[in-house]
Amino acid sequence: MDHIIKPQIITSDGETCELKFMELHQVSMVDEALSSVGEYGEVRLIVEKGRLRFLVTQKSFDAFKWQPGLISE
Repeated sequence: MDHIIKPQIITSDGETCELKFMELHQVSMVDEALSSVGEYGEVRLIVEKGRLRFLVTQKSFDAFKWQPGLISE
């Protein structure tokens, strides 16, 4: 009999959460993408053939807070 081990994440309060769709390394990738978009932005997950295939990030800037050189950083 084959036993499939499902990845689990342990939350900060000690509870466990079973991953149903993503692999553990993909969770890390999403976390990294979220931290890279800064104060404003989007992270989109693209699913192809039932699997996570692409991660798209978009960084946005507040036009009221713009200063020269801010966008190129």
